[in-house]
Amino acid sequence: MAAPKGAPAAPPSKDASTASPPPRLDVPFTKYALKNGLTVILHEDRSLPIVALNLMVKVGSRFEEPGRTGFAHLFEHLMFMGTRRVPTKQFDAWMEAEGGSNNAWTSADRTAYHESAPAHALRLLLWLEADRFSSLADSMDLAKLDTQRDVVRNERRQTSENEPYGKVELLLPSLLYPKGHPYHHPVIGSHEDLQAATVDDVKAFFRRWYVPNNLSLVVAGDFDPQEARDVIERYFGGIPGQPVPAPPAPPPVKLNGVVRETIEDNVNLAKVVMAWHSPARFAPGDAELDLLATTLEQGKASRLYKALVYDNALAQEVSAFQSSADLGSTFTVEAIARPGVPLEKLEAAIDAELARVRDAKVSREELDRARNQYETAFVTALESVAGRASMLNRYETWTGQPGFVEQDLKRYRDATAESIQAEAKRTLDPNARVILRVVPKGSDEAKKAVTK
Repeated sequence: MAAPKGAPAAPPSKDASTASPPPRLDVPFTKYALKNGLTVILHEDRSLPIVALNLMVKVGSRFEEPGRTGFAHLFEHLMFMGTRRVPTKQFDAWMEAEGGSNNAWTSADRTAYHESAPAHALRLLLWLEADRFSSLADSMDLAKLDTQRDVVRNERRQTSENEPYGKVELLLPSLLYPKGHPYHHPVIGSHEDLQAATVDDVKAFFRRWYVPNNLSLVVAGDFDPQEARDVIERYFGGIPGQPVPAPPAPPPVKLNGVVRETIEDNVNLAKVVMAWHSPARFAPGDAELDLLATTLEQGKASRLYKALVYDNALAQEVSAFQSSADLGSTFTVEAIARPGVPLEKLEAAIDAELARVRDAKVSREELDRARNQYETAFVTALESVAGRASMLNRYETWTGQPGFVEQDLKRYRDATAESIQAEAKRTLDPNARVILRVVPKGSDEAKKAVTK
């Protein structure tokens, strides 16, 4: 069929010599610090009458003391329990009455609080945050602690213990990291440690980590910069800073063999999880493993999907991902077996595909596809003011440079088929990994595991 009138005769050439450079990703911002050490980042965007706040505390589960795991996540919940000026439940009620919303998250390395609202509510958002960051410990009591302790323990049951395959995230850290390492326990902690927490423990955790010089605040959206500065100084400037303990810095961890474990779960199909230690966030090889994971499992033409799900019908589903973190990351491959497929056969098929990426370079088409997917993700994250606020704060706490987005993206643009293959060889050692099997309760696989 002839091309439509006026259409080019052929697709545009991919000749690198004539291709224009990709547009630069840039989120303009102003960064400064209050006298108490609070880092403030302002990003002005008047296109819509919306504002977003993002507050990030440099504390996560890896900062917890022995016997007190789960504190960072518990405190995320306690921060919504009210103060003398903002009684319990009023934090949400007052914000929602102005059209706003809020949420929070905790990782091994960070805790973040974020809100979005119509522009007229900015002063309220800042006042609410300053109030709880300055006075929450003074209003903490056993009733509030017991309420959120029960919420978190129930969350652990719902999202991990009673969720199909959810026990993997509870067990995998202890298989990858030795006892005493900051990443040895899951972010959500243990029932025993949560139950043992006292009001004094919680107050001490707040006063140790929730201080201005351990916090960064981003205000993004439709606001007057000078007015925002004045309000931030008024509400946050009087909160005293204090010395923050040095975070734990353990030596790098290395597996000296294959760690195998089998657990029973209320599932119908068995699952195999393989995990390796991998380079820390932003370290050489981190971006290459992100791209490799995409090549392995994103889309029906990806290596693992095509070999395990489509061609040989061994797996119901597969995934591969690089989980980047400050002290070291984890590269994980997971596959749920189809009915009747022995896990030994599934493992062998996974190993065959991983051997291929160690022994030969990925194709130009695979690399381009993976890089394009990551570039799309970068651009998509910039669409909303809330997304930009989160991005600026993550880069600030990770690198001290809120505008690190272009340097971050450059890591993916600079990756080559050769560098991906080299990182696959370094990381995906078949003789130094964790292999965790999840099998149905009472199944033949479960009986085999018991007899070993």
